[in-house]
Amino acid sequence: MTVTPKTPPANAPVTAPANKNKVNLEKKDYSGSASTLCTGCGHDSITAHIITATYQNGIHPYQIAKMSGIGCSSKTPAYFMSKSFGFNSMHGRMAPVTTGAKVVNGSLHMIGMSGDGDTASIGVGGFTHLIRRNVQMCYIVANNGVYGLTKGQFSATADKGAKQKSGAYNPFDTIDICSLALTLGCTFVARSFSGDAKQLVPLLQAAQKHRGTALIDVISPCITFNNHDGSTKSYTYVREHDVSLQELGLVQPMEEIKVDYREGSTQRVQMPDGSELILKKLGANEHSVSDKINALKLLQESANAGQILTGLFYINESSPSLNEELNLVSEGLFELNESQLKPSKTQFEEILADFL
Repeated sequence: MTVTPKTPPANAPVTAPANKNKVNLEKKDYSGSASTLCTGCGHDSITAHIITATYQNGIHPYQIAKMSGIGCSSKTPAYFMSKSFGFNSMHGRMAPVTTGAKVVNGSLHMIGMSGDGDTASIGVGGFTHLIRRNVQMCYIVANNGVYGLTKGQFSATADKGAKQKSGAYNPFDTIDICSLALTLGCTFVARSFSGDAKQLVPLLQAAQKHRGTALIDVISPCITFNNHDGSTKSYTYVREHDVSLQELGLVQPMEEIKVDYREGSTQRVQMPDGSELILKKLGANEHSVSDKINALKLLQESANAGQILTGLFYINESSPSLNEELNLVSEGLFELNESQLKPSKTQFEEILADFL
């Protein structure tokens, strides 16, 4: 894909310097504390991709709330955007806490960092209800298939028959987070690999612009407890079994695009802010990202074939978010003054009339 910037009109606003984005910040302004995770952890790659995507989207760190639960994955919000808001909740409670925060302050961009245990085990109840309510947020699952903080026991997303570092095999069926999310009605479902910046960065950019819940299941190998022969979430296994559904690119508003894709091989998705997500079909899988049923079929077929299918599986920009469904104000409730909060006599009488 080739992206060619459009020549701006004479009265166009002055563009930011090359090393600054549209809110006049450099990429280093999106950094956080130094990571304390194991050297080579896939979660650190996810952190780097979040920084890149948010910087390129031009979202100011002050407009972001980083939400998390408990686990290695939930430590990562400390490693990016130290100027943003953050809340580290109880284990498995990231989803309900985020729902409340978004309802109270609809102007914040929510980034939820969770793990396979935090989402698919102790947090699965909160996860399901966040999805069905379509809370507007970017929900990232750093999925390594084990509990890294407690020495590498299998999590609910471990594949049946996968081998533990100690030699034990997993006898239970896996919970496929993407299939579960599709069944629950999630309006943006994708999977990627922490080591694939070319795929994951555009997915994160699109997720941050999505109108509702954007779920990205990121296979992120645990270098200490789940990166050995017999693991189905090791670096080697993922690289050998990764099947990408599409090549992705995101074109920001006010950019002219020229693509060298073969006609008929691409799909364009208009994002709420006017940008375009461009998807180029790869391989033999024919798929429209508006076809939920086919997405479920492809995920099941790939799992049966021992493949890890990655890419954007489904997107729906027409469903209202939770805040839209509840007709909430766009700004934070704390910003409302007395006159906005106090109903007039007529409005008060109309409210009372509903109870008579």
